[in-house]
Amino acid sequence: MIYEIIIYPLFIAAILLSLYAQIKISGTYRKYASYYTRAGRNATDVARMVLSDAGVYDVSIGRVRGNLTDHFDPRSNTLALSDTTYASYSAAAIGVAAHEAGHAIQHAEGYFPIKLRSALVPVTSFASRMSWLFIMLGVFITAFSYSSEFGYYVLLVGVALFAVTTVFQLVTLPCEFNASHRAIRALKQSGLYSSDELSAAKKVLSAAALTYVAATFASAVQLLRLVLILGRRNNRR
Repeated sequence: MIYEIIIYPLFIAAILLSLYAQIKISGTYRKYASYYTRAGRNATDVARMVLSDAGVYDVSIGRVRGNLTDHFDPRSNTLALSDTTYASYSAAAIGVAAHEAGHAIQHAEGYFPIKLRSALVPVTSFASRMSWLFIMLGVFITAFSYSSEFGYYVLLVGVALFAVTTVFQLVTLPCEFNASHRAIRALKQSGLYSSDELSAAKKVLSAAALTYVAATFASAVQLLRLVLILGRRNNRR
């Protein structure tokens, strides 16, 4: 009964928040992708400006296929802007480019959350691949064999691995919020953009941040569910 009371409402909330976040980012980006700024600088120019203003000159800027596939790769020290961002003069593209430049600056300055996130990447990659394998195997063993003790520990390993992915999501949040803060501050300090243009860029970045919040919340709810299942299995041992 406690399981149903706690988990079901949280699962519904996680689903609704995820749907809302996806609708929000799609609608907001589409709206401001056609809102062209008047400064005469495209997203690539803006990324270079934000980097140089922060004293970061060794980051290369390239182009990557897709829509909203923009990212900074610390391994190659490359800022990749998507097809819809790279040469665009829209407020949406400029906000996204400045945000990704913010990530590059975080790495250059040794911002602790981004260093922690980078350190967690290989561990999280392994954990995300293996967690559900251990979880399903543990559930199967405890349900269909006499080795409930062994099955419990297999399940425990799976839950611990899943917890790593949730921690990764949590660590990602300050990285994203900080990059957006850096982006808007840099655009404002440049003096090139009106308050309306800055507001448009900020709305796009806020909508994007909501997707990370939704993903973190969903991961936390799933982890709570697994912990409760683990607790029930432990009581049956």
